[in-house]
Amino acid sequence: MTTQNNVLLIGGTGFLGYFAVQALLARDWRITAVGLPPEPPADLFPASVKIVLKNIDTASDEELLGLLTGHTALVYAAGMDDRVLPKRPSYPKLYHANVEIPLRLFRLAVQAGVQRAVVLGSYFSYFNRVWPEKKLDERHPYIRSRIEQEKQLTSIDGLEVCVLELPYVFGAFPVPGWKPLWAPLISYIGSMKTIFYMTGGTACVSARTVGQAVLSALERGKAGEFYPIGDENLTWTEMLVRLARVGGWQIRVIPLPNWLISLVLNGIWFFHWLQGRESGLDPRFLTPLQTAKTYLDPEPSRSALGYQTEGLDEAFRETVAACQR
Repeated sequence: MTTQNNVLLIGGTGFLGYFAVQALLARDWRITAVGLPPEPPADLFPASVKIVLKNIDTASDEELLGLLTGHTALVYAAGMDDRVLPKRPSYPKLYHANVEIPLRLFRLAVQAGVQRAVVLGSYFSYFNRVWPEKKLDERHPYIRSRIEQEKQLTSIDGLEVCVLELPYVFGAFPVPGWKPLWAPLISYIGSMKTIFYMTGGTACVSARTVGQAVLSALERGKAGEFYPIGDENLTWTEMLVRLARVGGWQIRVIPLPNWLISLVLNGIWFFHWLQGRESGLDPRFLTPLQTAKTYLDPEPSRSALGYQTEGLDEAFRETVAACQR
């Protein structure tokens, strides 16, 4: 095995990291998976995967250099997502988590001889490029942090960096007690025969497809490129009905008018304001985004990278089952 097959995977003990590890193992990559405590179950990975429990934010430069040395590839599957609700203002926390932390790591990676890196980003960055009139970067601190992440991490001299822009992800993480972020939605679907939801729709992707895309990006990705990754584009109604079907439920979905969605979201914003907190996705400006059809054409990225996909059916089944256990 040459050092060309050695990869350091930040966030490797998490949900998406797990699927990236599975894909990399199938191609005989040597993997160091870095994550926060607690230690993952002993049977989560084979013995060949080296597990390191470390907070890369608080680690010294010397510690990080020691961690990076001996690897020629790096995957960054960590950061702060849009579900976190920090104290107002949220952007400095998002900037630190999504830009400053990986930027220090990537600059040290150059010193350690790492040659290539893949970043797991957000498809909101893609829509900021194609829908400039929506001013997503101005209105949503989380999206602004992801755009700045792409800009700065792909501009590091001496390191070939590409970004996978991910939509909503489905699948299950085989760790006791873990539940998908979809658990409240699955509970809602399973408890009522008539569901009220938004208009619009979204691109969706399975965690397995993400793992395959990580592998392909490491082996074939081009420096400075952004790759939107997806399996299928679904209206919210189509997504809810398919999730209900695998759960054994029959539902009717009634789309709510946008004005009512906006009223609810503005109420949420006011509640956050009273708490002194600020969401990374500002509820006051969220209706036009969430009720749009945030669809991707996955073929250009799939063709460029050559990854395979099995679709969403199994991922939907796994998601519903994990929410019910």
